[in-house]
This record gives sequence, C-alpha cells and structure tokens, in this order.
Amino acid sequence: MSSTEATNKTPVVAEKTNTKSAREESVLQVERRDFVDLVPEKRPRVQSLRGFDDCYTDIVDYIVRCTHKIWDERDVGLIYTHYTHNCVLYNALGTMYNREQVVHDTLQRLVAFPERRGMATQVIWNGNDVDGFYTSHLVTGTGRHTQHSHLGKPTQRTFVTRTVADCMIHENKIYREWVVSDNMSVMKQLGLDTDVIAYDMAKEQFDKGFRVTDIGENRRMVGQYPPEMECDVSIAHTDTEEQCLRWLHEIYNRRMLGKIKDVYAPNVQWHGPMLKELYGQAAVIHQTLALIGMIPDGAWMPQHICSNPCDEGGTKVAVRWIMEGHHLGYGELGKPTGERLFVMGMSHYHIVKGKIIDEWVVYDHLALLAQIKLGQMEE
Repeated sequence: MSSTEATNKTPVVAEKTNTKSAREESVLQVERRDFVDLVPEKRPRVQSLRGFDDCYTDIVDYIVRCTHKIWDERDVGLIYTHYTHNCVLYNALGTMYNREQVVHDTLQRLVAFPERRGMATQVIWNGNDVDGFYTSHLVTGTGRHTQHSHLGKPTQRTFVTRTVADCMIHENKIYREWVVSDNMSVMKQLGLDTDVIAYDMAKEQFDKGFRVTDIGENRRMVGQYPPEMECDVSIAHTDTEEQCLRWLHEIYNRRMLGKIKDVYAPNVQWHGPMLKELYGQAAVIHQTLALIGMIPDGAWMPQHICSNPCDEGGTKVAVRWIMEGHHLGYGELGKPTGERLFVMGMSHYHIVKGKIIDEWVVYDHLALLAQIKLGQMEE
C-alpha cells in the first residue's frame, strides 16, 4: 500500500470546536453498555441516517450491529449490501480493490476460527449522512484454532487479539476501510512459527509481482534541516484534536520523548501490540522509544483524526497514522536488516483534563516481518 493511498480521509470538514450537538450526544457509546444495549430492537432512530437500513438507530449501532452480523452470526452475504462493489480495503500488507475480495478474505478467516467472537471495545466517529460518516472501531477478538486452514493443521489453542477498523460510510455502504490487527500476537498464542508465517505471506506477495519500494529518505527532515517545529493540523476538527496532533508530532517526529511526562497522566494505562498492558509514564516512554528505535529514520504521519465526548468524562480521540523508514535498529524484529518498513497504525486516546489517561495502539509486527522478508527475496 502506498502512502498516497493511505492519505484518503473523510470529506467532512467542521469548524474547530469542543462541543457537539444534542443529537450527536444521544448517539450510543460502547464502553458502559452490554451488547444487547448496543443493538437495541425497539430504540427509535436518534440520528439522521438517510439511505441506511431501518434497523440502525445511529452510526455506532450501525458499525457494531453489521460487524456482529457478518463476523459472529456468519451472515457474510451482508457484505453485498454493506460494501460498495468497488470498495477499497487497506491492510498492513496489501490492498483489496473490490467487494468480492472482501467476501473471500472474510470466509477464509472464519474457516480457521469458527468460534471467533469480536467484542466492540470503542467506536469513535465523526461525519453525517450527507457528507458521509467515518468510524474508528476498536474490537477485542477471541477464538480458538480448531480447523485446517491457511495456517496449517489446527493447534486447538485459544487467542485474544485487538483490531481497529476505520471505515468511510455513505448510505449504508462502506466504500473505504483500513484494518490493522495484532496478528503477531495471535500467531505466538497459537504456537506457530512466525518466521515461517511471515515468509509465506511475503512469498505470496512476491509471486504476484509485488516488491518493496525503497524511495530513500522520507521527508521527516529536508536535507540537513531539523524536523519541522510545528505540525500540520489541517485534519483536526476540534481544539482537542489539534492539541493531540501537536503532542504526537513533538514526540514522534521531533523525538522529544520527555513530552510524554507532560501530556500523559502519571497513572496512564497503555494497551499495546503483543497484548502488552503497561502502566505509568516510564512504560509509555519505553514502548514509544522501542518503535522509534527500531525505525530510527522513521517519519510519523497522521492520516485521520476524530473524537467524541465520553460518558466516562473527557474526550476519546482516534488517530490513524503511518510511519515510514528503514529497519536500522534493534527491537522486536531482531537484528537490523536495513529493509524499508511501512507501519500502518491506529491509536485511541482517552484525554481527561488535558492528560492522556488511556492509550490503545495497534500495529502488526508480523506484517513488518513479512515486509523484511519480501525485501530480502528481491535481493
């Protein structure tokens, strides 16, 4: 997937503010509700949803309900009424360009894990039924590997994983989607050889003619100039979103990791790849440094941001981002190889009184390992 493709963002442009209308505030939030409350049977429609099926009462109900029907109730055929024929789906190692590919991919994933369940953890959104909606859906998945599949013979082991799916939706149909899953964590929980899995993933891409494109520098710095002092906040819709982008630019692009102690709460909880659950500012600094250190020339670029006031207090913010650079440092992927790496990531933040008290971040080390192996195949 090219960085140009990843820059597509919702056409919705709103005046920067920290308030939402009363109708927007009546939209469901996931965190405090049981599943049956998220997909109510007799709840009146509380949000204008022109062109959407009658069963949906607001945009959160839509994304939670249709995801559940497709993946948990196995109504895979709903993809034909909930995706456009020419939908584009981006993931960390490839792009699907039509609805039928989405159907095939869904079926293959369900074959391996027939007991799979996906529980909505958060939905952060913006937009309307005229310009289109944008949703960022954090899912906690569970299941057991009980069937022969592309992963080989069943291991009978259970797994837990996190996935974030960002969707652009208009009149009941998803026309663009970005999906990031913590697949490395799943493979390790199943006891599979991740080097073999990553090699097979890379070989499939290589046989199709795909190659890693190394364009050299990534424009984090121009020549010998230092990184830009100010970030581009044009994608922000509110003051909180703008401030969040400034924080992340300072940390990831200017490498000012000391900023973490200023913007993260002392008791922050960090929920990261490989199902890491860590606490405190020092842990956040260490994990952020681990990613940057693995790709020390990496440029961090936000692609989309949206936010909602939270029933728990404060604001929930969703950021879709990419990082491009080279595998020049030690870390989760082992000895540096110098290969070009493209990280596709999703982060959800809970900000209360100007401090981040929770962060959920998903990116896939398995996709990065496959990129390394794909580059080595070409060499």
